[in-house]
Amino acid sequence: MGTAFTDAAGRVNPSYVELGAGDINGLTLEPALFKWSTNVGFTDKVTFDGNADSVWILQIAGNLYVGSGAEVFLAGGARAENIFWQVSGLVDVGTTAHLEGIFLVKTMMAFKTGSSLHGAALAQTAVTLQSTKIVKRSTFTDTPETPNGRVRYLR
Repeated sequence: MGTAFTDAAGRVNPSYVELGAGDINGLTLEPALFKWSTNVGFTDKVTFDGNADSVWILQIAGNLYVGSGAEVFLAGGARAENIFWQVSGLVDVGTTAHLEGIFLVKTMMAFKTGSSLHGAALAQTAVTLQSTKIVKRSTFTDTPETPNGRVRYLR
């Protein structure tokens, strides 16, 4: 985890710097390197749009806040295992929120009741779970579903 965190944090020449001033709610992100020196958050949805070989790296110097009920969607063949959230602060995942990707977190990642992740949650301090569903990276499928049965892939 430490090596992956350092590698993701050390990537240079981002395509986007301070996108949305940290508010990524409702945005569709193309494959790229993103960098924020602030906190980042969304309360409704974020979409990753690219093909199966596309890669996203999100360098976040602050915290990541995901609102209750917020969801990450994948479009165009994007794959969760190619989305890397490198967070130097903490990650706070609201109730019933759903995330996609590999989380490399310096401090802690807290999942609230009913939240879910299709990916991996790796933190240097702690990952706390409250009735959370995590589909491990090694069991990714082409049609992951949220606990309520909704498919998150957009076509």
